Amino acid sequence: VLLVLLAASVVLPARDPLLNICMDAKHHKTKPGPEGKLHDQCSPWKDNACCTANTSSEAHKDQSNLYNFNWNHCGVMPPKCKRHFIQDTCLYECSPNLGPWIDQADSSWRRERILHVPLCKEDCEEWWEDCRDFVTCKENWHKGWNWATGTNRCPWGNMCRPFSEVFPRPKDLCEKIWSNSYKYTTERRGSGRCIQMWFDPAMGNPNVVVAKYYAWKKRSSPAGMEDMAPESDQAVCALPWSVLVLLPLALALVLEVAKGCGSHGWGSL
Repeated sequence: VLLVLLAASVVLPARDPLLNICMDAKHHKTKPGPEGKLHDQCSPWKDNACCTANTSSEAHKDQSNLYNFNWNHCGVMPPKCKRHFIQDTCLYECSPNLGPWIDQADSSWRRERILHVPLCKEDCEEWWEDCRDFVTCKENWHKGWNWATGTNRCPWGNMCRPFSEVFPRPKDLCEKIWSNSYKYTTERRGSGRCIQMWFDPAMGNPNVVVAKYYAWKKRSSPAGMEDMAPESDQAVCALPWSVLVLLPLALALVLEVAKGCGSHGWGSL
C-alpha cells in the first residue's frame, strides 16, 4: 500500500497555481472553462475561457458596458485599428494563460492585473502599424481621463495627436498604453516564448506552452537557469510532501521484505 501511495504521489504532480487560472478582476470568471459560444474575435478562447459570452459581446462595442470606455475619444477609430483593441480586450478578459504575469492591483474595480506580459513582435508591430494614423490625446489609457460625463473624455488642455506622435515606436504603444501590462519583445509567433493576441484556434492555443515555460522560469533560480529546458527542471524540483512523508516508510518496508526473502533463501539451502 505504501509503495502504491508513493508511486501515485510521484505520477500525479501538484497543480501549478500559475497555470490555467483567471485573475481576480471585474468581469472574470472564478475558474476557466468551456463556453458554448464567444462573440467574434473572442471565439478562439471558447474551449477554455475566463470570460462569459456576454463579456465577449460587450468587448466589441464602441462604448462597452464593461468599463464605459469610449474608443472614439478623438474621432472615430478606424476598423483596422479598433480590431486590435478588441483583440487586446478578448485576451485580457478570456485568456486562462496569463497566470505568470498576474500581479496585485491598487484599483477599486479589480484586485489583480497583468504586468509585463511578453507580447509577440508581430502582434505589437501590427497593432502600431494599423493605428499609427488614428489620433489620441493620452499616452496612458488606464488613468487620467475626464470622467465627468460618465465616460472617458480627454482631460482639459490635452490635444488630440496622431498615434505615431504619442507612440513613436511599437514598443511605446504596447508598453505604455496600459501601464506596462505588456512588454515588447523580439520573440515571434510560434516561438513558445511570447504571448499571441492573434491565433488560429484550429491549430490549438499557442499560449498554453508559453505560460508553462514562464511558470517554470518563475519557479526556477534566476542565476544560471536561463538556458535550461523546462523538462530538466523536473529532475531538480523539490519532491512533493507526500513523497517525503512516505519515502522512509517505503524504504523500511522494502528492507524488511528483502531481509525476509534473504532469510528464507539461506534457510532452504
